[in-house]
Amino acid sequence: MTTDVHQHIWPPEFLALLRSRTAPPRLDGWTLHLPGEPPYAVDPADHDIAARTRLARADGLDLALVSLSSPLGIEYLPPAEAAPLLTAFHGGALDLPAPFGVWASACLSTPEPDTEALRRELARGCVGLQLPATALLDAAGWDRCAPLLDVAAEHDKPLFVHPGAAPAAQPTAPAWWPALVPYVQQLHASWFAFRAFGRPRHPDLRVCFAALAGLAPLHGERLVARGGGRDRGRVDYRAFYETSSYGTRAVDALVRAVGIDVVVSGSDRPYAAPVLPDLGADAAVHALRHANPARLLGPTKGARP
Repeated sequence: MTTDVHQHIWPPEFLALLRSRTAPPRLDGWTLHLPGEPPYAVDPADHDIAARTRLARADGLDLALVSLSSPLGIEYLPPAEAAPLLTAFHGGALDLPAPFGVWASACLSTPEPDTEALRRELARGCVGLQLPATALLDAAGWDRCAPLLDVAAEHDKPLFVHPGAAPAAQPTAPAWWPALVPYVQQLHASWFAFRAFGRPRHPDLRVCFAALAGLAPLHGERLVARGGGRDRGRVDYRAFYETSSYGTRAVDALVRAVGIDVVVSGSDRPYAAPVLPDLGADAAVHALRHANPARLLGPTKGARP
């Protein structure tokens, strides 16, 4: 199947709940208000299900995976606020027509993660678990999320690490600041925390980092120089990297660091258009759009090809 592992659509009931809120995250008409970002004008066509279905088919997709927009911060709302939003998102996204599939999200503001809720969403057809990178920045984060990750592993489902909410930006910061600074920093930190704490605790878990993990794997030489790269050169074939917002130069550099077999195609639609990097061979495009997503999502437990 031709797969895009990273898209966003807000189903109608989810939109209605965002508009009913009086505090961020909230929608005022089609203007999104978040604590750490300037007001954002949402294009209604971005969440028009019929239009997005036509667009996915025009892109030649057999599967487009929809995820909760973690920068909204819904996972960290009080449970009474998060629960109806998560229910509306999961229910509406699971009802989307082909070619759409869904990543499951979880409330992270409870004393203990609700593993039964995750089991229900996986049983309903979600392809795996999405967590915000802000939940996985250190040993404590990976430890706190371990029960959710155990459920994903129990169901042979992958984890998708997506940028989380941005801290309040300076008033003079440009509109692109959250996407280029805190989002990338979060992914960078969560990848190193995964190496140090997540992988030892979850040796068989398949993990996919959005946006090439903030290009963290390119720091292999510095990792060696600072004493943390004893296994440099050994590729983790259960750790994948999604390409959204990056083009040929960045993807080529990452392939040189981790190999082609762990890079998967993702667009982050509607916030970015899909890009097919020019890696010099049709086989590379096949790997990114077909073979590698199948290993990420499928029952092969990420075995080395």
